This record gives sequence, C-alpha cells and structure tokens, in this order.
Amino acid sequence: MAYENSSYTNLLISFPPRPIKSEQDFEKTQSIVDKLLDKGELTEEEKDYLFVLGMLIHEYEQNLDLVPDIYGVELLKVLIEETGLKQKDLVSIFKTESIVSDILNGKRKLTVEHIQKLGEFFNISPAVFFPANSSSRDFLEVA
Repeated sequence: MAYENSSYTNLLISFPPRPIKSEQDFEKTQSIVDKLLDKGELTEEEKDYLFVLGMLIHEYEQNLDLVPDIYGVELLKVLIEETGLKQKDLVSIFKTESIVSDILNGKRKLTVEHIQKLGEFFNISPAVFFPANSSSRDFLEVA
C-alpha cells in the first residue's frame, strides 16, 4: 500500500478504519500504523488518519483489559465451568463433595493446601488464586 497520494480520502479508501474485533484486525491495523510511522515526515492528513487508527487500536487494547481480576473461589468456578467439570471431579483435592460444595457456596474458605492442589490439577500457578496487592488472609482458611 503506497502512500504517494496522501489525501485523507485516499488513505480512507486504501484501508477503511473499522472497529477492531479480532487479533487479525488488530495486526492489519497495526501494520498500516507501522508503515505510516516508518515513512517519517507525515502530512496533516496522514497524522489525522494515524490518530484515527491509533484510537481504534487503543479501544481494542482497552477492551482486552476489561477482563475482571478473578481469583479465589470465583476463579475456581470459572475453571470448573470452562473445563466442564462437576463437583465430584474435585474430590481428590477437597476430600469430599460436601467440602467442594461448601467452598463454592461461600460456607468455607480455600486453604493453602487446596490452592496448591488446584494449581497442580489445573496446571496453573497457585498464585493466580490470590488477588493482586492484597493479603491472602481475607479468603484463606488456616488448615
């Protein structure tokens, strides 16, 4: 995509700005931005076009960050749902199905041992069960 004719209309025709909805859209848009930036000195039209593309990229990246910080029992619920597990599938970690139920319903808290075993079971770091920048005492039960 050559930018010899840098009128704003031609830029819009060469790559019409659209909301970014996928990684592929993002990569295409970023490629155009990179080509413009590599060009060096930009016309006012190119700067405006670059600004629009930059806003679309920013909006896409912001939406990626909207995933809430999930930890503890809420994370466990998500993992159970995403993997299609049943409470009975976690008995090896919690010893009984009633303990699994109590934890999922907020009647009991996770223990350090539970978190370690959950990390191994789901092949993830146990650290993901802890909220960022807070004390684990808020949701852990001392075993």
